[in-house]
Amino acid sequence: MIPLIDSFEAYQNAYQRSIDTPEEFWDDVANTFTWKQKWDQTLNWNFTEPKIEWFVGGKLNITENCLDRHLANRGNQTAIIWEPNNPLDAVRKLTYAELHEQVCKFSNVLLSLNVNKGDRVCIYMPMVPEAAVAMLACARVGAIHSVVFAGFSSSSLSDRINDASCKLLITADGMTRGEKKIDLKQIADEAMALSPTISNCIVYNHKSFPIAMQADRDHDWMSLMDKASVQNEAIEMESEDPLFVLYTSGSTGKPKGIMHTTAGYMVYTAYTFKNVFQYKDQDIFCCTADIGWVTGHSYIVYGPLLNGATTLMFEGIPSWPDAGRFWSLIDKHHVNIFYTAPTAIRSLEVFGLEPFVGKDLSSLKVLGSVGEPINEEAWHWYHKNVGKGNCPIVDTWWQTETGGILISPLANITPLKPAFATLPLPGVQLVIVDEKGEELHGNNVAGNLCIKFPWPGLARSIYGDHERFKTTYFSTYENKYFTGDGCKRDEDGYIRITGRVDDVINVSGHRIGTGEVEDAMNEHGYIIESAVVGYPHDIKGQGIWAFVICDREHHSYEQLCNEAKAHVAKVIGPFARPDRIQVVAALPKTRSGKIMRRILRKIAEGDTSNLGDTSTLIDPAVVDKIKAGAELIR
Repeated sequence: MIPLIDSFEAYQNAYQRSIDTPEEFWDDVANTFTWKQKWDQTLNWNFTEPKIEWFVGGKLNITENCLDRHLANRGNQTAIIWEPNNPLDAVRKLTYAELHEQVCKFSNVLLSLNVNKGDRVCIYMPMVPEAAVAMLACARVGAIHSVVFAGFSSSSLSDRINDASCKLLITADGMTRGEKKIDLKQIADEAMALSPTISNCIVYNHKSFPIAMQADRDHDWMSLMDKASVQNEAIEMESEDPLFVLYTSGSTGKPKGIMHTTAGYMVYTAYTFKNVFQYKDQDIFCCTADIGWVTGHSYIVYGPLLNGATTLMFEGIPSWPDAGRFWSLIDKHHVNIFYTAPTAIRSLEVFGLEPFVGKDLSSLKVLGSVGEPINEEAWHWYHKNVGKGNCPIVDTWWQTETGGILISPLANITPLKPAFATLPLPGVQLVIVDEKGEELHGNNVAGNLCIKFPWPGLARSIYGDHERFKTTYFSTYENKYFTGDGCKRDEDGYIRITGRVDDVINVSGHRIGTGEVEDAMNEHGYIIESAVVGYPHDIKGQGIWAFVICDREHHSYEQLCNEAKAHVAKVIGPFARPDRIQVVAALPKTRSGKIMRRILRKIAEGDTSNLGDTSTLIDPAVVDKIKAGAELIR
């Protein structure tokens, strides 16, 4: 059994032990899993190359720890509950035995299509149990899964397929989100036309949409499964063999394929799931994320299944068919632990308390927040109206790159403070540094958040580009992993995340690089240059404000906005659509040609009282013109 911290004193002791003797600490956690061969070196690392290896020499398969080892005692226990988009449709439940059988069969399907250890498989699926089956089957045969959020466009999908040279695509005919119909196979076909490495495509019939199937390439999921054996022996994997690649936005350039390996990710995700949420046997855990993001990987699929938990997958959206959908979900399935995003909470706040009428939320024990810092008002609303004042909120901070939660209260153990992520988890050695990289000791300090020692869940590289991994995360401050976030430590030693310090915008919990949006904007025929910044948004946390220069007068500002927004949605995905577009005559540039985004960010935020030194600009007068224009569209 993974050790469970049961008091604040026990947390303090565990944390201190994890700092004093990290290898011994993580050995004890790792020893609770099933290994084909034990490791002979716990940790080998440096942050200069960087090189991070945990449990070196160990051999295992993560799916044996998610599934096989539970069969004797939990075979008949529900592993996955699936709640469909339409609440009138049938709920599905898979026991551990049934999930194991499905994964074994699909593993054999993959092998029949010549998918082997080290091959990359792209998964572009709705929120259905088959998505989890596909992930686990990849892991069982040693293939590296790359899940792409089903809200991405065909262009974004093909970019990710090509970057990882995926040989197989797994998708579905389509899906519905609320009342919106999405033809996934059609998008996949457009992507595959630009993806020469794809040799086979498996299509799951989810909604019976009419689709085109290409002979010798496209295969029906059920037809393949009907012929597959239920017997499958999990392949032996090295601890540091890659498990998955997951793409995340950077401040510049193309998205980064963050690569996680098998053993360290397994150990850390399982440990954090159990301790942060204080998961107990028979609890129903519900995370409302999508499997296309790391939260879905770690806390819908791997973390819960490694702990023998019951995990609820929700296909729908919080506002359909009405604003009480989440509360109906909790009532219907007697959810004990509910993990969602501040964006969802803020969007539901505006509907008031009527959606709660007739909904029994008494099963709830723990509430969680993920994706962005939760503001104080939303924290109190969530605590009072959802948790009825009785449920602790675990305000979790982590990243795609970290594999699992790094800073969070432990439910019913850590004293809470609204809008504070509170304290680091065991094994996480945080430091706050100033711009020069000098460590800021003690409390009541603010600076950039770094980590000075590896934890098992840390990503190992950017797929195919280790130099970019080094430059992005380990070059800013010597011998430190730089998170890209700013933070402050208060008088109690609690951490509050203050947001990104680079050009990444967090829209509804989705990280979007400003460079990606600018590239898409600049493809519009009338736009010759753009600069994109984030600004405070009541619902999304951050909205996207685009300042654009047009090469000639567009016949309609409204049409320009509609076209530009539609193009960004087509190139990246609907979630990246700018909220505000401001046409400007010029952008504030230094003599070296650098756009002063700091100034644009302040204008978008409405904070123009002190824009700092503008003397280095080629034409300081452009700032006043942009300020005046911003007031007209605010």
